[in-house]
Amino acid sequence: MRRFEAGRTVVRRDVHRTGRVWSEQALRVVADTDEALVAACAPGAEVRWPALYAKARDDGDRSVRTEAFEAMATGRWDLVAAVWQETDLLLWKPPEAWFSVNAFYVPDSDGRRLRNWYVNFEHPTRRTEAGFDTFDLTVDLLIAPDLTRWEWKDEDEYAHVRRLGIVSDAEHRAVDDARAQVLGMVADRSGPFAAADRWAAWRWEPAWPAPRLPQPVPLAETIASESA
Repeated sequence: MRRFEAGRTVVRRDVHRTGRVWSEQALRVVADTDEALVAACAPGAEVRWPALYAKARDDGDRSVRTEAFEAMATGRWDLVAAVWQETDLLLWKPPEAWFSVNAFYVPDSDGRRLRNWYVNFEHPTRRTEAGFDTFDLTVDLLIAPDLTRWEWKDEDEYAHVRRLGIVSDAEHRAVDDARAQVLGMVADRSGPFAAADRWAAWRWEPAWPAPRLPQPVPLAETIASESA
C-alpha cells in the first residue's frame, strides 16, 4: 500500500458513483500507519465544494442542501473554490472502515481546544497518487470532547438521500454496521479514542502552510484514470 510521509499535502476527494468529483479537500499528513491515515487542515486550506453547498453555507440556509442532493441524484453539479474556515481539523481514516473520525478545534484563551469529535460515515478509502477517494454518506455522529455524550446528525438528510437512491441498500447496511462499530469504539475507548487525551492535545504544526489543491482535472481524464 502506498504510504504518505508526514507533512505531505494529500487530497481527500468525495467521488460519486458516476465518477464525478463531489468535493475536494487539501490536507497535510500527520501519520500514515496500518491502523489509519491521519491528516489535518487549518483555516486557509483550499477546498472545492458543490456550488449549492457553498450557497447553503454562505446564506445559512440548510434547505439549499436539499437542492444539492437533488443535483447529486442527477449526476450534474458545479464545483466552486473555497477555503477552510474557523476550525482546525484532524481526520483519522482507517483503510477499510465505512467512516472517518474527525476532531474539530476552535480558538480559546490557551490557543486551541477540542470542540467535539465528529464521525463521518463514508466509503472505505481508495488511495490515489494525490491522496485518497471516498464518498460521504450524509449521516454523522457528534461526540462530546470527553466522550460522555453523543447524538446523531443529519438523519433527515440521510433519509432524503436514501429516497433519492443516492445511498443504496447495500451502502445502508454498511452504514448500520459502521454505526454499531463506532458506538462500540466510544464505549470501549478503542481506535482513536484509545488515545483521546493525546489527540485532544494535538495542535496544527505552525511551520506547515495551509495546504493547497492541485489544478482541477477534467472529468473525462478523471474517469479514464480511475478505470485504468
